[in-house]
Amino acid sequence: MFPLRDTQPSYSTPVVTVLLIVVNVLVFLFEFSLEPYSQNAFIETYGLVPDRFHLLNIFTSMFLHGGWMHVLGNMWFLWIFGDNIEDILGHGKFLLFYLLCGVAAALAQTLLNPFSRVPMVGASGAIAGVMGAYMIKFPTSQIRTLAFIFFFITTFEVPAWVMLIYWFGIQLVSGVGSIGYTQVSQGGTAFFAHVGGFIAGMAIINLLRPQQRFARRRDLSW
Repeated sequence: MFPLRDTQPSYSTPVVTVLLIVVNVLVFLFEFSLEPYSQNAFIETYGLVPDRFHLLNIFTSMFLHGGWMHVLGNMWFLWIFGDNIEDILGHGKFLLFYLLCGVAAALAQTLLNPFSRVPMVGASGAIAGVMGAYMIKFPTSQIRTLAFIFFFITTFEVPAWVMLIYWFGIQLVSGVGSIGYTQVSQGGTAFFAHVGGFIAGMAIINLLRPQQRFARRRDLSW
């Protein structure tokens, strides 16, 4: 299932969400402009390599991507789910929330694969945190979803909690299935970063107080 849009309205301009998308795309365009040797060196320098862990690389790796589909897919998910979380937290808290989820995601993958020499790149872990928070705050929001059923392509709406639990389950099963292979892997998806980010998002969103206007809207809706 691939999300196309959600039905949850946002009552403020998602300044930080848009800024994050712009920065990620600009960094990727810079990566793409490099010739292969320089591109590999850039990723080795600023990606997160568990075997030679550096705290700063947690943050720089969040803005690197491995290809067009990687960056476009991540930015699409951030656009769909990020604006609503930014709306309830406010711009500053949302940026803090996003970075904390990215840190939690990177640490989860590093702890489970500490000797990997493959650079970890991508905003997926931080965005997984946004998705986890969305499931907590807007579980009944409807997600218009694109799906492939045998030879047919169709769209339908599903509750956010259904889609997000389905997505989380795939990441968890894939992560568990990758145990035993990650030490020799030369690449692939950091599934436990997705799992760690999602769980962190669910937890952190409850530690950060929503803006008063969101609390008032919620009270009125009840």
